[in-house]
Amino acid sequence: MSSPEFKENPLYHLLREGHVTEFNQRRAMGDACDLHGSDLRHLDLRGLDTQGLDLGDTHLRQTDLRGLDLRMVNMEGASINGAKISGTYFPVGLSAEEIGLSLLHGTRMRYR
Repeated sequence: MSSPEFKENPLYHLLREGHVTEFNQRRAMGDACDLHGSDLRHLDLRGLDTQGLDLGDTHLRQTDLRGLDLRMVNMEGASINGAKISGTYFPVGLSAEEIGLSLLHGTRMRYR
């Protein structure tokens, strides 16, 4: 298992600092942000515009994902151990069992 990356991207740092609204605004204006394999542990990501994001191999331990629509997001290899997921939509390719194992034990999620 790879270690989570701390990215050198200004948008990534906005998320780390809790500025989800500004992150969304800057992405809407065309700024790019590579979150694949990144460290997003312990963050509050409620309200995040997930359109076009790649969260594959991302560490989301104890992250607040409540209410997010992740149906079109790559989550392959992501771990959501202890995350808050009430009202969250996950990709159809992830089974409830796979999500549950990741939530409870921190396993990396795999698509069917």
